[in-house]
Amino acid sequence: MIQIDGVGGAAQAVQDTEKDAALAVVGDVAQELDPMVAKRVLRKIDWYFMPAMLIGYGMVYYDKAILGSASLFGMTTDLALQVVDNSTTPASVDTSRLSWATSIFYFGMLAGLYPMTLTLQKFNTRFVLGPVVLLWAIVCAATAGVTTWRGLFVQRFFLGRSPSATPLSKGNFLTPNVQEQALRQAWWFSGTGWFTIIGGALNYGFGQITSGSLTRWQYIYILAGALTFLFGLWCCAMPDSPVSAWFLTPEERMVAVERLRKGQTGVRCQKIKLDQVKESLTDVKIYLVAIMMAAAYTINGAIAGFGPLIVSTFGYDTLDSILFQFPVGAVCVIFIPLCGYIPTIVPNTRIPMLIACCLPVIAGCIMIWKSEWGYQPATPVVGYALTGFFGPVVSLVITIGASNVAGATKKSIMASTTFVAYTVGNIIGPQLIKSETIAQHYPELWKGIIICYCITIAAAVALYAVLWKENRSRESLELDEVHRDKIAFDDLTDRQNPYFRYVL
Repeated sequence: MIQIDGVGGAAQAVQDTEKDAALAVVGDVAQELDPMVAKRVLRKIDWYFMPAMLIGYGMVYYDKAILGSASLFGMTTDLALQVVDNSTTPASVDTSRLSWATSIFYFGMLAGLYPMTLTLQKFNTRFVLGPVVLLWAIVCAATAGVTTWRGLFVQRFFLGRSPSATPLSKGNFLTPNVQEQALRQAWWFSGTGWFTIIGGALNYGFGQITSGSLTRWQYIYILAGALTFLFGLWCCAMPDSPVSAWFLTPEERMVAVERLRKGQTGVRCQKIKLDQVKESLTDVKIYLVAIMMAAAYTINGAIAGFGPLIVSTFGYDTLDSILFQFPVGAVCVIFIPLCGYIPTIVPNTRIPMLIACCLPVIAGCIMIWKSEWGYQPATPVVGYALTGFFGPVVSLVITIGASNVAGATKKSIMASTTFVAYTVGNIIGPQLIKSETIAQHYPELWKGIIICYCITIAAAVALYAVLWKENRSRESLELDEVHRDKIAFDDLTDRQNPYFRYVL
C-alpha cells in the first residue's frame, strides 16, 4: 500500500498552486526553532483557538440536545409530538413524531456535510463559517415560532444543515502536530460535556418560569439562538491556517508552520485533487472509522432527544430529570480530556482506550434495561450516568481518524465521512425507542446500543491490526531524513508519504 517511487520527482514537478500553503511561509528545508519561541507560539494558539473550538463543539451539541428538555416543558403537547390513543386500556402513547423530529436534524446535517467540506477547502474559512453560524443562530431562535409538528420537522432539517460547517472547519484552522492532536481535540470535544452541564443548568432555570407571554421551551430556543449568534460574530474573525493567523507575528507564523513539518499532514491546500479522492475510496481506514463513528453515536441520538424523558419514567419530576443530565456531562468533562492526555505520555494507546471506554457504555445500558425502575431507583440512574462514556469513545474516534490521514483533500474526505457516519448513528438512535415497550424498559433501544458498541469494538480491533501492519512495513524502509523535511508540505497523502507513521 506504500507508494514510494517517484515521490521526490512528483514533489518537484507539481505546480506551486497544488502544494501546501505552508510553502509561502517556510521552504523545503527544515529550520531550527527556538524552544522558547515555539512554546510562546503554541500558547498563543491555544489561548485563541481552544475556547472557540470548545464553544463551537458545545454549541453544536447544545442546540440539538435541548429538544429533550423542551419536550419536558410542554413542546410535545403544544406541537402534538406525542399522540395519546385513549381507545386502548390503558391509554397508549406514540412518540414516533418526537423520534423523527430528532432524526430529521441529522438528515439536514447529512445534506450539508460534503458540499460544506469542499466549500471550506476551496474558499477562505472565515468568509464561509461566520455567515453560516450566524444563519444557524437565526434558524435556532426561530424554533420558538413553530406552531405545528410539521413545521418543526422543516425547521429541524434546516437547523441541522446550518451547523454542518462547524465541526468540519475547526480542523482546517490551526491543527497542532500529531503528538499534540489527541489532547487538544479532546479539549475541543469536551465542550459537549460542559454544555450538557451548562445547558442543563440554564434549562433548569427556565423551568422555574411560571408566567410570561412565551412558554418555557420557547425561551430555551431563543437563548440558544442568541448565544450562537455571539459565537458567529467570533467566527467571522477566525483565520484559515497558521499562514494567515492575524494574531501571530510573521516570525511566529513561520514557527507555527515549521512545528507541523514533522507531522507530515500539511497545513492547507485549496486544490481539490481527484487522485486523493480515488485513494480515499479504497482506503479501509476511512471505512473502519466511519463504522465506529456510526455505531458509537447511536446512543447520542437517543439520549439527546429522549434522555430527560427516559429519566422522568424513573419517578423523577421534570426539573429533577434535567438535573440528572449533569452526571452524564461530568463523565464527558473528566474522561474526554483524560483520554486525550494519556496518549501524550503513553504513545499508541488511543485505540486500546477507545475499546476500554466502550465497556462502561455497555454496562450502563444493561443496568438501565435489566434493573427495577420503581420509584426513584438508584441502579438505572447510575447506568444512565455511565452512558456518558460514549463521549470519550467518539472523541477518540474523531482523533484517530484525523491523525491517520494526510493530504488536504483526503483529510477533508475523512472529516466529512466521519461526520456523515455521525449523522447516520444519530438518525438510527431515536428510531430504536418504541414508546409501546416502556413497560419492558425499551428493550430495542438498549439491545441495539449494546450491539452497536460490540461492532465499535470489533472495528477498533481491525483498525489497530491494519495500522500496526502498515507501521511495521514502513519501519523496515531505509529513508533519508533530509528528504522528509523537503516533502512535508507537498500535500502528499499518508499512502504516498513513506515518512508518515500511523498512531494506534
